[in-house]
Amino acid sequence: MSASLIPLRKLTLWQKLLYGSGDWSLSSFTTIRALLYTIFLTDVVRLDPGLASVSALVGTAWDAINDPLVGALNDRVRSRWGRRRPFLLLFAIPFGLGFLLLWWVPPTESQALKMIYVTLAFILTDTLHTLVNVPYLALVPDISRDYDERTSLSGFRVLFNLLATLVTAVAAPTIVDEVVRSGASPQQGYLLVAGLFGGLAILPFLVIPVLIKETKTDLDVPEKINLRKMWAVIVRNRPFLYVTGLYSLTWIAFDLVSRMLPFFAVYWVGEGNSLIGRQLLGQDFALESLAMGGLMIISLVSIPLWITLSGRLGKKAAYLIGMVFWIIVLSALLFVQPGQVSLTLALSALAGLSVSAASILPESMLPDAVDWDEYQSGERNEGLYFGAITLFRKFSSAVAGFLALQALNLFGYQAPPEGVTVWQQSPPALTAIRWMTGPFSALLVLAAVIVAWKYPLTRQQYERIRAALAAHRDSTAALQTTSPE
Repeated sequence: MSASLIPLRKLTLWQKLLYGSGDWSLSSFTTIRALLYTIFLTDVVRLDPGLASVSALVGTAWDAINDPLVGALNDRVRSRWGRRRPFLLLFAIPFGLGFLLLWWVPPTESQALKMIYVTLAFILTDTLHTLVNVPYLALVPDISRDYDERTSLSGFRVLFNLLATLVTAVAAPTIVDEVVRSGASPQQGYLLVAGLFGGLAILPFLVIPVLIKETKTDLDVPEKINLRKMWAVIVRNRPFLYVTGLYSLTWIAFDLVSRMLPFFAVYWVGEGNSLIGRQLLGQDFALESLAMGGLMIISLVSIPLWITLSGRLGKKAAYLIGMVFWIIVLSALLFVQPGQVSLTLALSALAGLSVSAASILPESMLPDAVDWDEYQSGERNEGLYFGAITLFRKFSSAVAGFLALQALNLFGYQAPPEGVTVWQQSPPALTAIRWMTGPFSALLVLAAVIVAWKYPLTRQQYERIRAALAAHRDSTAALQTTSPE
């Protein structure tokens, strides 16, 4: 079989489902940490919030090094199992065990020792996450070179991403509460959650390397790792810079809305009451939980829509449609009035359409940008690029958290006193909450639309690049065949 035909082999439905299941592992880890880790540090570890923020700062600084570093290291692996699969097999079990490490309380009263442990635990577990996350994402261009099939793979991955987010967001807090109600300690509840989801996280990364094969390619080993050169490689890739821009802006907006939605639901729609009342379900409920649940369900069911639109219109056009719709929905949040529960839930559900597009399409563009770099430089650096995009995803979350907290602090947000169930915020704080949830987030999405509009790699351009790469591989294979021993 010629080298030009090998990259066009199609993956089966079961292989796509199996690949997508890997994101269950990654998303359950990040969802539990995002939802529960802050309150775990303050209320269970009893670490001073100021010291906890120092630990997070150190962890973010380490992210800036370990994500692209692991990516570059992964690109340099040469084995009969390929470049990506050995990482998954080797680090699957340590990654699962890392769940437990993150949720263990050090047996000391010293604030300094607690901070040191939390920092080291965060760094170690984040590194283990990176050691499976980067090779897993970098598998896409290695197992398929088809423009539309890559979008399909991203769709299956996002399916499991959203499923994991939905299940984890509901199950993890419930398990902790039930353990505490049974008379056990909160730490036991957190460790049970960590053990359950950590064990489930191991399985996909043990099975994927066995049943999904990397495309065999004869690649030169890249130069030795040099951090300055690593970033130079990233900067030279123009399509990747555009993808990074729209990807980061999109996820800053999503994370900002996620952080502000509870404040919007409780203090604006609920007028200070965290349980809105018996308006829809006949019983009390937390509006933000239903809003996020509806958003994720619509995101799940709309995945085929965006895969189909991408196949017909191209990734760029489909992304622009999704983001323009999201801008309209976010702007409409400004017109929601106190007590309008049904309208809040409807807009949240509609936002799920665009969140699905934001989850699938930018990441399906990344493998195309990797091929563009190979076309320009003759090197394949998937691990480096996917390591970098992992860093930018974490950076986006950090920026969103900073913006949310700064806005609340600047406009006089006051947390309710202990034991108070209904608490009214000041008019300036309410204004900040409304604008940060809606129009300000819409401006971030608008900036992403502007970047995407200038994205230089169309389907036609990519097909020409793929043809040129296939021709180069054919000629290389012919030379290797005809060359003397």
